[in-house]
Amino acid sequence: MFKPTVGPIIGHTTTNHARIFVRGAAQKSAPVFAGIRYRQSGHEQWLKTNFARLTSLQDISEVIVLDNLMADTEYEYQAGWFSTTSAGHTMDSLQELPLQWPQELYRLRTRSSTFSMPRAYFVGSCRYLRMTAGIPSAPQLGDRIFASIAKLAQQADPPVSAMLMTGDQIYVDDLNFFAPDREYQQILAKYRAAFSQPHISRFMANVSTYMILDDHEIEDNWPDKKRSGDDILYNNAISAYEIYQASHSPVFELLDDGRISRHPKHYWYQFTDGDIEWFVTDSRTQRNLSADDRRILDVEQEHALCQWLIHSPARVKLVVTSVMFFPDAKNNGDDAWAGFPGQRLRLLETIRSHRLKNVIFVAGDVHASMTSRLTHSEDPDFEVHTIVSSPLCNSKLLPYASQSSFILDRPLARTAAGEYRQELTGKVISQDNFAHLVIDAKRIRVNYHDRDGKLLQSTDIELR
Repeated sequence: MFKPTVGPIIGHTTTNHARIFVRGAAQKSAPVFAGIRYRQSGHEQWLKTNFARLTSLQDISEVIVLDNLMADTEYEYQAGWFSTTSAGHTMDSLQELPLQWPQELYRLRTRSSTFSMPRAYFVGSCRYLRMTAGIPSAPQLGDRIFASIAKLAQQADPPVSAMLMTGDQIYVDDLNFFAPDREYQQILAKYRAAFSQPHISRFMANVSTYMILDDHEIEDNWPDKKRSGDDILYNNAISAYEIYQASHSPVFELLDDGRISRHPKHYWYQFTDGDIEWFVTDSRTQRNLSADDRRILDVEQEHALCQWLIHSPARVKLVVTSVMFFPDAKNNGDDAWAGFPGQRLRLLETIRSHRLKNVIFVAGDVHASMTSRLTHSEDPDFEVHTIVSSPLCNSKLLPYASQSSFILDRPLARTAAGEYRQELTGKVISQDNFAHLVIDAKRIRVNYHDRDGKLLQSTDIELR
């Protein structure tokens, strides 16, 4: 067996199952398979080996599901791929092959079903990796921060449940003014390069990652700058996104036979970790830019989000939106929620009218990191927070944002019932960074670290 060409990537993980992405390599006409075997950490006996056929339809990749796992348990696993001379192999006959597994040993931890336990997460976005003639230019610049993230994950207490990658995991349009990538194979090559760098590869093989796209997975400010002929670009970009980012998320339905469906109805999704729940929105692909019904979320998604906010019993509700919910940017703010004030106000009024507590919006995009709070002039019970983390690796072509980049000196919105007033709750960080969130019974501690792992700032959000 050979080491995966991309992966393994641990995706959606629950108390009893985990999804792991693995890519091999095409072997002319020979069938190609991937395999994962696993056991509880500290045990010698392998519990099971799962195999999957790899085809060109998924760029020689597949998501293998490990099922019937025990809650709050650490497992170790090995992953690899191989080809055979026989096209007639079944999943049962593959079990009989004398395979020599790659030496690398990885670990995953299932979720705990205990509600009172503290949880921890990483958040990051905007990881720039320039490609020149199909080859990454100085890839270590976009990879080194993951060495620091992985080191912190190994030391973290409580253990880190997952990393939320909130957009711009790749830049399809990194050479937009010269020769932007538009072809399917070019975009696939970007994903292979971005996800196979040594530090991010090692990290994603040991910690669950949840991803959502933003504009640079397609084109800058998509769809505002959409031109004639861009439908082909969109289809190519979305097909690649489904393979490398959506496939291991909860977007794809888990079938009775242990495989996952390949027909997602949408790209937004939810997942639960004890008494903490996440709603990861798709704030990019379903926008309506018409003047009479501007929407950053489509009708179905807005309804699902509101119903989840109102009816979910979760103690803490975190809403991921790849673009800023608030505060608004002075320049190009209309690409974020500032350009969709009616829909944003409906969400805020839903939260306020139902007296919902501990709602946190998590975002990226702006090449700066910050925490901020929104209150209401006439309703002392209303309070909403944002946590923003960006970028993991900036391009020298783009400036970092600073405090002066945002509108902070006037209300976010006004209604007959009062004003929504915003304020920063910490400094704006203008350098490469990632966020480490620790959620316990009383607070969310937001720790921002630089690319070398040094603590830059720590802010507490008190839970109510």
